[in-house]
Amino acid sequence: MIKIQMRKFITLYFLINIHLIGFSQIHEMGMFLGGSNTISDIGSTHFIYSNSPAIGLIYKWNLTTRYALRASFITSTLKSSDYYANDLSRFNRFFEVNNKVFEFSAGMEVNFFDFNLHDQDREFSPYFFTGINYFQYQLFTIRNQLSSIEVDKYDSALEFSIPAIIGIKFSINNSLVLSFETGIRYSLTDNLDGSNPIGQFENDVMIKHGELYNNDWYVFTGLALSYTFGRQPCYCKER
Repeated sequence: MIKIQMRKFITLYFLINIHLIGFSQIHEMGMFLGGSNTISDIGSTHFIYSNSPAIGLIYKWNLTTRYALRASFITSTLKSSDYYANDLSRFNRFFEVNNKVFEFSAGMEVNFFDFNLHDQDREFSPYFFTGINYFQYQLFTIRNQLSSIEVDKYDSALEFSIPAIIGIKFSINNSLVLSFETGIRYSLTDNLDGSNPIGQFENDVMIKHGELYNNDWYVFTGLALSYTFGRQPCYCKER
């Protein structure tokens, strides 16, 4: 059921993009390449500490030189390891887990400066994005045995997260835009690292650990290269 729902969201994402291509305004479609990390009850508490590859697609519909509607689909295996922890108690515990996530995001991107791709001069601008994310993640339990750590995956779940992304973009030419961004996501779950299991293990206090009910965060940092298309818009109302 979870996988079917995710397929529906992905299909809807691409159908919306194809529908929007038929309208005026300038569009961008590109690829995101970067890394991911978590801020949770396992591993490092640094906000940016990429330790696993992340890849995805990004679409933007530029409404004006300042505002754009944006949608994206990004996937990564979130790795949480006490080996990288800056807390000695975590390092000595040495928990390590991986969680495959698939994230769909939609919202508004705001440029700090005018960013007009049809100007002859090269453009650049810092930007900020926020909106809403819907993502799939894996469910598992962690059991600290005498001689080993047992991680048992038992299901997957869907949840929301709230993104806050900052970045800077440059126009390479009239068709290509290169951007660098980092974005933190506040998830509405405390179980990305298996510290507070839900479902069939929700009431099993023996396998819970860390600061319970302190929701987890995850971060994507990387580069995006997008191709612009669509007829030249008129931004006369902004002048």
